[in-house]
Amino acid sequence: MLNHSGSLDRVFQALADTTRRAVVERLVRGPASVSELARPLAMSLPAVMQHLQVLEACGLVRSEKVGRVRTCHLEPAVLRAAEGWITAQRTVWEHRLDRLGDHLSAQRDSPDQGSTP
Repeated sequence: MLNHSGSLDRVFQALADTTRRAVVERLVRGPASVSELARPLAMSLPAVMQHLQVLEACGLVRSEKVGRVRTCHLEPAVLRAAEGWITAQRTVWEHRLDRLGDHLSAQRDSPDQGSTP
């Protein structure tokens, strides 16, 4: 689980890249080998490995090697922590926008006080 903002920063930095988001989207469906993850991507296997290293460094992905096959797994707790942060921010902003809407409605519904035409 992510306990401090530095960890969360690394997760969001990792997810900022389109290729890494594609890898995470694939791993949401279940574990996959590196070659399976690389197949739909238009890049070399070493480039895919670099992306996987970034995902592993922030804790979103873990991998294990059995024989010659490296299989990657998503770490849902880390993804949930990022989702929790986003949800908290959305809640704060929805509350602020609700208050603004209430304020604007009150301004529209009240007669102008002290204004001259």
